[in-house]
Amino acid sequence: MTHRASARGWIVTLAGLGINLALGVLYSWSIIAKALTAEWGWSAGQSSLPYATAVGTFALSMVFAGRAQDKFGPRIVATVGGVLTGLGLLVASFASASVAWPMIVGFGVLAGAGIGLGYASATPAAVKWFPPARKGFVTGLVVSGFGLASVYIAPLTTALIHGSGIAVTLRILGGSFFVAIIGLAQMLVNPPAGFVPQAKVAAVAAAAVAEAKPMRAELDWRDMLKTKQFALLWLMYAFSAFAGLMIIGHMAKIAAAQLPGIDLGFGLVAVLAIGNAAGRVAAGTAADRFGETRTMFVVFVLQACMMGAIFFARTPLSLIPVAAAVGFCYGSNLSLFPSATAGFFGTRHLGVNYGLVFTAWGVGGVFGSMTAGTIVDSTGSYAVAYGVAAVLCLLAAATTFVTKAPEPIAAPVTLKTKSRRHRAA
Repeated sequence: MTHRASARGWIVTLAGLGINLALGVLYSWSIIAKALTAEWGWSAGQSSLPYATAVGTFALSMVFAGRAQDKFGPRIVATVGGVLTGLGLLVASFASASVAWPMIVGFGVLAGAGIGLGYASATPAAVKWFPPARKGFVTGLVVSGFGLASVYIAPLTTALIHGSGIAVTLRILGGSFFVAIIGLAQMLVNPPAGFVPQAKVAAVAAAAVAEAKPMRAELDWRDMLKTKQFALLWLMYAFSAFAGLMIIGHMAKIAAAQLPGIDLGFGLVAVLAIGNAAGRVAAGTAADRFGETRTMFVVFVLQACMMGAIFFARTPLSLIPVAAAVGFCYGSNLSLFPSATAGFFGTRHLGVNYGLVFTAWGVGGVFGSMTAGTIVDSTGSYAVAYGVAAVLCLLAAATTFVTKAPEPIAAPVTLKTKSRRHRAA
């Protein structure tokens, strides 16, 4: 990779990080949901519906967004994502105590789709500029912005709601993210045709001198869906997302229920967000060294333990580190699964391939949030929800033992091929 190409790769990576810092408005929902209950009298189930809709729309749009960015490029798709996110928050601002549909349509459908379009464009564009040995770290860095966003969005949203109310808050956030996402989207670009990172050029040259070694296949979405690896990744992702998004979407209300009289406010959400961002970078780096499935096993077991620990966290000193650990585990998965998708099925069709894997996140998130809300409305406690989430995390951990990368294929590389690729780079 030349110095110029390396610099461009980092520009794309940092632009993707910035876009995700704006799209992370999704993780401020627990602050908004708490206000909907306190100021408008919405039940736990009602306040979970816009968030669950956004999660589902986000996941579904990732499939189309991934294919669109593979075809039209990340800049155009991310720009449309910025428009929809800003417009969605504006529409949501017209909701009221008795009129819920603008919140569901605006935050749930429009903003959810916008977040999916932007998120789908950032990671594949960045990963393509770097050699495979760095895919975990680069993925973790880009998606860390999404998790870290709550560190500033949570206190900002809290202050705006207290000062101006829910409607004005949504309008301010919508206008700000409209401008930020569209501006950063202009920096997203895929490498030119034939581009090969320097580390990969060296590997090709070595293969040309010696006997050709097996390599991973570049599978399109049709071929990927036929593999057992896709089904296993999908199940593990859905189970882990159920637990992670259940806590994230209800964190402020969990704190209010388990720490009566103590208002940790946005501080607890920010702690969870810091753990979220740290997990993405740490897990991506670990995956580069130890492999995705080994790292997943450790994360899933820790996540299951945290589902039990949060039940007993009845003081700020106990709840804060548990929230950070929950965020760390959840964030780790958002780095591990795109990295595993690239490692298992190649990077050529990564946008649409990861979009399909990501639907598991949406299914897990929708059921996690809605299940928790229903259980709380029925029992007045999160205890049963914690237990269900813990069992699913343990099932995901067990699944890692039968999840292996697809068998490599024979792909002889000649000196002529090597020279042609090198010139193209």
